[in-house]
Amino acid sequence: MDLPAKTKNISVILQKPKYAGNIGAAARAAKNMGISNLVVAGSAKYDQEEIKKRSTHLAADVVEKIKYVDDIRAALDKFSYIVGTTARKGAARGPFFTPRTIAEKITAVSQNNKVALMFGPEDTGLTNDELRYCHAVVVIPSSRKFTSLNLSHAVMIMCYEILLASLPACAEIPPKLARSSELEDMYEQIKTVLTRIGFLNPQNPDYWMTHIRRLFNRTSLLARDVKIIRGICRQIQWYNNQKNT
Repeated sequence: MDLPAKTKNISVILQKPKYAGNIGAAARAAKNMGISNLVVAGSAKYDQEEIKKRSTHLAADVVEKIKYVDDIRAALDKFSYIVGTTARKGAARGPFFTPRTIAEKITAVSQNNKVALMFGPEDTGLTNDELRYCHAVVVIPSSRKFTSLNLSHAVMIMCYEILLASLPACAEIPPKLARSSELEDMYEQIKTVLTRIGFLNPQNPDYWMTHIRRLFNRTSLLARDVKIIRGICRQIQWYNNQKNT
């Protein structure tokens, strides 16, 4: 069954996967659920024959157009809504969603925005620094005795829930959100301005910036919202410069 969601706008991002076979298996899992965009981030080289073998010929089209990039920032730049997955529930990582509770939002947002589903390395998962790019963080429920999932299984579960959630037509299509690159530029400007006026400690500005990021990421900023916030920052900076001259 074809997804009514705009699957062309949904991509699976694999951050530094360890095994070529898992890339192929993830490609097959995504294709099963109607998603055919796959990005692999990291500088490692992978055995293409092993990838093709694990994906099977039915997902060969997905494998052929896998995009390989050197780092996660480059992988995420063009996405406006980023969902990360984790098995670790540290306080700095939340709030958390399950695949089912976030799937409807993903389906709706994908109508007018590029969405990234980000998965970390098989042994360590995504780091706190990588999760800071995310608008939402997902924990896949599993047995307490064995919480670790195979990479392709995690991809399958996320993509399945999106398929399930998107079967009914979405009542409302959200507006176009700001891209990750626009948000990162905004955060850099906020950090610079707040450091100059003494709100942030110049020795450790990222302490409060983590909370500021979380605040803005919860709101799903539009591109025009980012322009307004950056305009406010410029005005604060101008006023501070005038005051000090």
